[in-house]
Amino acid sequence: MAERPYTLLSCSMSLDGYLDSAVVKRLPLSNKADLDRVDQVRADADAILVGAGTVRNDNPRLLVRSPERRAERIAQGRPPSPVKVTVTGCAKLDAEANFFTAGDGMKLVYASHGCAPEARARLSSVATVVEAGGVVRMRELSEDLHARGVRRLMVEGGGSVHTQFLVEDLADELQLVLAPLFVGDSRANRFVGDGRFPWTDERRAELAEVCRIGDVALLRYALSPRFDRRYIAPR
Repeated sequence: MAERPYTLLSCSMSLDGYLDSAVVKRLPLSNKADLDRVDQVRADADAILVGAGTVRNDNPRLLVRSPERRAERIAQGRPPSPVKVTVTGCAKLDAEANFFTAGDGMKLVYASHGCAPEARARLSSVATVVEAGGVVRMRELSEDLHARGVRRLMVEGGGSVHTQFLVEDLADELQLVLAPLFVGDSRANRFVGDGRFPWTDERRAELAEVCRIGDVALLRYALSPRFDRRYIAPR
């Protein structure tokens, strides 16, 4: 079997399991200290993956923010920020989005056969478009990333992408942050959708670490035998 990167899923959600609000543009689910922690997790990664919906809705930059962390990566012979990766089935991505324009590093767009030509027409000047089958599968995507030199992959969502990695049993670690608030609106997006997840009452995920960061709680779960027990979550 082909190798894949160590895969860490990172997510902040409300106490009732939502990633956002249907009415608030940017729902604050984290705090300054936790955002700095996430910046360190990004700095430790070789690549960061988000779904096309996250690129459209949140317009993230996905860069290492700290000058010191960027300088440390450069000193190690690495780019200032990780490779940026997204996946699309319809190529509805704006070449002017922050995902493509922020930072000088590599950007990869994995697209299905049906939308790859349109994705190339729209994005070939700002990203490398990888044609990835009739339907993009996260296992094949992960194996391709490993072949490109990615050894540590950070997955930042959204819910559909998290669901696919978890259902396919491709996640080694989950860093889940709980915000002290409720959304209470089923129109909002949840952490995961429906699926047959490997972790059940007969195979419970291992809670490896719990950390209070201001008013949020970080829960770190070991999801595979490859879980990195030497790694201590940044505070």
